[in-house]
Amino acid sequence: MNTFTEPEERQELRRQVAKLAAKYGRDYFAGKARAGEKTTDLWLEIGKNGYLGINVPEEYGGGGGGIGDVAAVCEELAAQGCPLLLMVVSPAICGTIISRYGTEEQKQRWLPGICDGTGTMAFAITEPDAGTNTHNITTTARRDGDGWVLTGQKVWISGVDEAQNVLVVARAEDARTGKVKPVLFVVPTDAEGFTANPIPMELVSPEKQFQVFIDDVRLPADALVGDEDGGLVQLFAGLNPERIMAAAFSLGLARYALDRATAYAKERAVFGQPIGAHQAIAHPLAQSHIEIELARLMNQKAAALFDAGDEMAAGEAANMAKYAAAEAACDAVDRAVQTHGGNGASQEYGIAGLLVATRVGRIAPVSREMILNFVSMHSLGLPKSY
Repeated sequence: MNTFTEPEERQELRRQVAKLAAKYGRDYFAGKARAGEKTTDLWLEIGKNGYLGINVPEEYGGGGGGIGDVAAVCEELAAQGCPLLLMVVSPAICGTIISRYGTEEQKQRWLPGICDGTGTMAFAITEPDAGTNTHNITTTARRDGDGWVLTGQKVWISGVDEAQNVLVVARAEDARTGKVKPVLFVVPTDAEGFTANPIPMELVSPEKQFQVFIDDVRLPADALVGDEDGGLVQLFAGLNPERIMAAAFSLGLARYALDRATAYAKERAVFGQPIGAHQAIAHPLAQSHIEIELARLMNQKAAALFDAGDEMAAGEAANMAKYAAAEAACDAVDRAVQTHGGNGASQEYGIAGLLVATRVGRIAPVSREMILNFVSMHSLGLPKSY
């Protein structure tokens, strides 16, 4: 088998997802966003066709595939102008963690809805005062009889208004050592004491961001996902897929922008020939094609390592893929705008709006600076700088 080419099954998956997404397209997505509406019909059709939970085991309604498969779905949706941020969160982060660490009852309760789109789950880790430093989160979980009580707040939580539940990262005190440890809880969005306020954004997207307040939210014992002493291992089971999916999201947007720019450069004629004949236009677009393909290859490697169970190598590759994809996307969109000239700023051509969408990829879910810190320390063996 050619290890540098995806299996035929995944290539066919890409073709089918692209075909489905093309029925909707960028005009549909942008129209929903500007009208303040949701892309629920697209989301449910993806689920109905089995693409949404393709990484979840078959016995819970999924496709039995790996993170590489669901990343391919995410990328192809974005490449058709329909980037669905909750693909990163619900099936990839929450679906992976629950599949790996949930009890049989928890899997039966939550995974089918994640797979068919009717039980979307958000993910809450970031806090206003902790930022990138997840060791400093202050959302606490304390025992209360047979259950738990959660208190704290989260910020930049995607899609709370579309989710039935949120997988919340909290910290609890270890009764034996007195030290705090990360713990994971599934919290219903309609739970008493749980409130979410939308954050006004410059980014025009159907998917909203929220600040979440958790005020003495009482949870039953079976809201706890995984071993309460499992620590960071359980958390990072979701964070490596998050990086792989973020890279796929950026790559899809980069491909969309490059496709639009290339088509325009072939059609737009100035000085007697298409502008794509000029190296000032052609070379930047060619450069973007190279950058996108390099990032796609690294993401393919990251997904393969993760699906093979090599967490350490997957973490390094996922960080590098996410970095490379975000850079490639920002460059591709900037070059696409430049290729379109004045038309690049118009709603008609739909390129300028991607400037903000791709720029966020350099910040979330982990900043480019933290990835450089990771590579400096873990890949190169340099002293820790923070």
